[in-house]
Amino acid sequence: MTASPVKGSILLINGPNLNLLGTREPDKYGTTTLAEVEAHAQSQCQAAGAGCQSYQSNHEGAIVDRIHAARIDGTTKTIVINAGAYTHTSVAIRDALVGVGLPFVEVHLDEATT
Repeated sequence: MTASPVKGSILLINGPNLNLLGTREPDKYGTTTLAEVEAHAQSQCQAAGAGCQSYQSNHEGAIVDRIHAARIDGTTKTIVINAGAYTHTSVAIRDALVGVGLPFVEVHLDEATT
């Protein structure tokens, strides 16, 4: 049995300082840029039959606003978030994710292995 294509779109949210990927501590985080991460995510989503939207902000409130907008945009079905520095400190982002009622998964950078 094959999986049916995903209908709708996945929202990829990246938090503070992730816009510096590729140049920020490359010995720790590697040289892959955020644009490259987003392009890879886009490719993976297309292969699964889903759309992909990317969003990055260094501002907690802007991230909360984008999560809220996902609830009513008519296309977002799932949120994938790397909250960066807000991962362990933002009750507001956590409450927004729970409050919008969309499935979500939290991801983190792993140290570069190259």
